[in-house]
Amino acid sequence: MLFALLAAVVAARHGAPYLFDESVHGWSVRHRPAVAVAFARGVTATGSGPVPYVCAVAAGFVAGRGRGGRGRLLTAAGALGFLLLAQGVRYAVMYGLARPRPPAADWAAHASGFAFPSGHTTTSAVTAGLLAWAVWRAAAPATARLCWALLACWAIAVGLTRVYLGVHWPTDVLGGWLYALTWLTAAMAVSGGRRPGRTA
Repeated sequence: MLFALLAAVVAARHGAPYLFDESVHGWSVRHRPAVAVAFARGVTATGSGPVPYVCAVAAGFVAGRGRGGRGRLLTAAGALGFLLLAQGVRYAVMYGLARPRPPAADWAAHASGFAFPSGHTTTSAVTAGLLAWAVWRAAAPATARLCWALLACWAIAVGLTRVYLGVHWPTDVLGGWLYALTWLTAAMAVSGGRRPGRTA
């Protein structure tokens, strides 16, 4: 519901940025020393390309532990398919809203396509969720909680770098987080939200 509301708010202005978007974007453009930009580029690179997809497959293999070789392959394929399906629907939303990005003169990294919801943000957040699911199934509760915190920090950091590098408005990134949470919440509801071997 929150994602749908934000999408409606973005569509209401035909993709034009809000004052909040412009204020945060302007601050980012004015505060970009070379070291910070290089660091942000390194972080943002992990939110796209092969890294998230390899992580999704790895999450499936870990989560499928104890199901035999074929079971682990099917779980890995399911995790990868989940990420791909989320991406496919995101593209439909993105092209449906067709929100322009910030001015290209402000970009400190390569970008393509429309802005809402942010692709790097969505991809890293969904991948973090898949990895958290795998850890939840395979690790002790204390270890799982630590991993969840680290994965959440990674997904948040990737989203923030998209704004800092000037290629997305803040509401694009917020949309990416909400979109990913929509998918992860739905997956948890379907799976029943239980550890293997636990009863309701």
